[in-house]
Amino acid sequence: MNLSEQVRLAGVVGAGGGGFPTHVKLAAKADTVIANGAECEPLLHKDAAVMEHQAADMVKGVQLAMEAVGAATGVVGIKAKNKHAVAAVEAACRGTPVRVHLLGDYYPAGDEYDLVHEVTGRLIPPGGIPLNVGAVVCNVETFVNVTAAAAGRPVTHKTLTIAGAVREPRTLTVPLGISLRACIAAAGGATVSDPVLAIGGMMMGETTDDLDRPVTKTTGGAIVLARDHHVIERKLKPFAAQNSIGKSACDQCRYCTELCPRYLLGYAVEPHQVMRSLAFTATGAAHWNEWAAMCCACGLCTLYACPEELYPKEACDQSKAEMKKANVKWSGPTTVKPHPLRDGRRLPIQALMKKLNIAQYDHPAHWQGTALNPARVALPLKQSAGAACVPLVRVGESVAAGQAVGAIPENSLGAMLHAPFAGKIGEVTVAHITLNRNTA
Repeated sequence: MNLSEQVRLAGVVGAGGGGFPTHVKLAAKADTVIANGAECEPLLHKDAAVMEHQAADMVKGVQLAMEAVGAATGVVGIKAKNKHAVAAVEAACRGTPVRVHLLGDYYPAGDEYDLVHEVTGRLIPPGGIPLNVGAVVCNVETFVNVTAAAAGRPVTHKTLTIAGAVREPRTLTVPLGISLRACIAAAGGATVSDPVLAIGGMMMGETTDDLDRPVTKTTGGAIVLARDHHVIERKLKPFAAQNSIGKSACDQCRYCTELCPRYLLGYAVEPHQVMRSLAFTATGAAHWNEWAAMCCACGLCTLYACPEELYPKEACDQSKAEMKKANVKWSGPTTVKPHPLRDGRRLPIQALMKKLNIAQYDHPAHWQGTALNPARVALPLKQSAGAACVPLVRVGESVAAGQAVGAIPENSLGAMLHAPFAGKIGEVTVAHITLNRNTA
């Protein structure tokens, strides 16, 4: 059985948040494999923890991937500030064809387009993917899971950081399906009375007040903040209000564009032009929408660049959704040349945290070996890009730890789902499976 099939059967997906099924990448051909350990979301430390404590498995996963895709070069991208992780990975790389590439502490260093250019000097074509320039890129935790898959162990647990307004910020490895409420309790509990979560990070994550949301294969962390925190208030504002404010107040200053990481890398992304689409409610919006096609949704324009606190990132999100619905493909410039001021306009993480008013929460959140053994977990059937799983179990059925409980629909993109512990199936719906732990 080849590695791609082993990884498919183990249900490995992009653990950095994207959730793309990894077996598809490992069935391709490339000359370079890159482990993405940039982790540029403020306050999150799970990738650094994975590299520090599981460096050998991570580097082995890179080597396995290199062999599968025919690559001669393996690179681990790590921010130089994460000294313990750098030391651990450099030690694990000795005697292998894998090397470390040190990155600066700026946002968004983890964007694939940016990382591929930093590591290889290549520029992914507009609308393309790393494979278009001979590279396979996966999160560092994904490569740990690749190593486990090669040994026959499926993905049943997730490493994540709990940070922000909690008593003891920490990084944990927990069973899939455990509630974020239980993870927050393991971090000493929230220090605010009405907590709201930024799941996956302040910049690109989802904002919710549902503490009972289950941890999935793509949950990189949760930042706890008070409902009246200014950034949370902005994120919770309804789309209609965001659009109304943008339509009436945008003065086309261009700051959102001039500080856009993709624009500075040379791509035709101009959020200030996308903002014009808000004024074209009858005709003409499609023209401005196309300036959003290469947007990576990093959120820097909305949460840092705009002096009027408007919502250019959200306007880009809507524009991309409209283009997808209308099946509009990229038809703009195909040549890419980095902006001459790119290096000088990169945004340091410390400056970003100050702007977000979260610098007071900047704590290491070290990995803790705390064992969380929930009596019940809720496993969403969709935990990856593509289609949701088809249940393989029935209510009342007993399952073993690691047993497959969800399969990829025929001729679909997706990822298998496995039980994190032995137990009995409590519920099967179109959205999730619940599993009750066996008790002695």
